[in-house]
Amino acid sequence: MTDLFEEVEEQLRSDRYKQLARKLLPWMLGIAAAALIATLGYWGWDTYRTSQTDKASEQYSAAMDAFTSGDRAKAKQLWTEVSKSNSAAYKALALMHLGAEFAQTNPSEAAKLYDQAAEAAPDPMIGDAARLKSAFALLDTASLKDLEGRLKPLMEDGRPYRVQAREALAFAKLKAGDTAGARGDFLLISQSLDAGQGAQARAQAAIGLIDSGSAKAVPGVVQAAASLPPPGLLPPGMEAAPQTAPQTQGVAPQ
Repeated sequence: MTDLFEEVEEQLRSDRYKQLARKLLPWMLGIAAAALIATLGYWGWDTYRTSQTDKASEQYSAAMDAFTSGDRAKAKQLWTEVSKSNSAAYKALALMHLGAEFAQTNPSEAAKLYDQAAEAAPDPMIGDAARLKSAFALLDTASLKDLEGRLKPLMEDGRPYRVQAREALAFAKLKAGDTAGARGDFLLISQSLDAGQGAQARAQAAIGLIDSGSAKAVPGVVQAAASLPPPGLLPPGMEAAPQTAPQTQGVAPQ
């Protein structure tokens, strides 16, 4: 009799397991299907992103070659194509090059392109460079208040171009007639451990001109250097150079 009860109990237990399995099976299959779809979706997205980056890299390199060889029209065409890419880094760099085409003739358009580059940039190294170049483009036309709003955030601790931003702001103050404020910024630069020798030398020269009453000569000393591209910007995959004095066009973003 005991064996009979045990056999019946075992049968009931087996039936319950079967019922539970039938209830859980659709959920398990659904979870497995969702995991498979997510895996395939990520693989497809990653493959697409990689292909877009590779394409942008090739176009960017071709644009740099064209620019170096003097074919500015072709370089501009290629940078325009790259500026529409889904690769954030190359898109930002291309927009900065396009902005440079208007830096002398149409500062507002140049600033617009630089601002777009800053928005697209994937990191502060590229983003702050674009923001700084945007401020440089507007130095002769924007108000001191507008320039302060653009430059002061770039001067915070840890920002990659804080010395260049302070130098640009000092020049802006000088143009606005704030000689004392400009001198104070130049003094900070001349004593800053973060400033390169070139920036310190320019700051000391500017202070000397201000103190001698020749403040009108300072813009020629400062703007020629400050309006050059920020240092060390290279295409993705290449190590950026350490922060030094500004470099001339040709390394990367212009």
